[in-house]
Amino acid sequence: MAFRAVHVKWGLALAGLLAVVGLYGLLAYIVVPLTWKHYEHQKALAGVTMLTRTRNGIPGDPINVGLVGSKEDVLCAMNAAAWYPADPITLRSSIEIVGSVLLRRPYRDAPVSHLYYQDRHEDLAFEKPVGTSADRRHHVRFWKVLDRGQEERAVWLGAATYDRGVGLSRDDGRITHHIAPDIDADRELLTADLRDAKVTEKIYEVTGIGPTLNGRNGEGNAYHTDGEVKISVLVDGCSQRAQSTEELGNPPLVTIKNMAWNVIATLLPGSAVPPSENRR
Repeated sequence: MAFRAVHVKWGLALAGLLAVVGLYGLLAYIVVPLTWKHYEHQKALAGVTMLTRTRNGIPGDPINVGLVGSKEDVLCAMNAAAWYPADPITLRSSIEIVGSVLLRRPYRDAPVSHLYYQDRHEDLAFEKPVGTSADRRHHVRFWKVLDRGQEERAVWLGAATYDRGVGLSRDDGRITHHIAPDIDADRELLTADLRDAKVTEKIYEVTGIGPTLNGRNGEGNAYHTDGEVKISVLVDGCSQRAQSTEELGNPPLVTIKNMAWNVIATLLPGSAVPPSENRR
């Protein structure tokens, strides 16, 4: 009788453990992620991958920003926000960027290495220099993803990061930049620069890769993010300026998730770009 009681007790304990594990799996991998996914402001992005890749197919920088507008609108808005178009990668530009790093001289149009999204490298790339050398800079790559989105205008998705220094690529040994881990900081910087330049009519978020504590890009650089993509709807036309910018809210559960993430993010290394470097 005693043996049977012990056997029943262990059986119930095992069943309880399995139930807890099953419930955790259901919540962590099915229910909770579903509450994070929201595309109410740009429905055609549902199901679109939110991660770039290197030319060798290795996962690269995550998508974290977006723009709505024509190519001309994008070029004009980025110029107004003091983000400069990156030069193409050529022998001359490669030599010039090396000279900029070694001699500590400005190169505000320095090229950026290619990343691939939807089977092609970036359509546009921009950067915002920091200091007197090309080894540190904010930069963003954009791909045109939709010809007509929710606003009946083109939608561009991009990956914005901060280059904190120069090193060697783990893929092929070429000289490349290494990014700072807090990629949300550059997302916020670019969004704020566009808003301050009065070229943004509306700002909202859609789900990106989701909350990520220990991401790694194609160069092996660590990054962390709340997993949201912040989209700026641009003014229509180079001469136009927005009198105000409307910021659309997220669903309640996403807002709670972001609030929780903000607490976690303060404990992570490299949680923000230094204040002296994050405003123009």
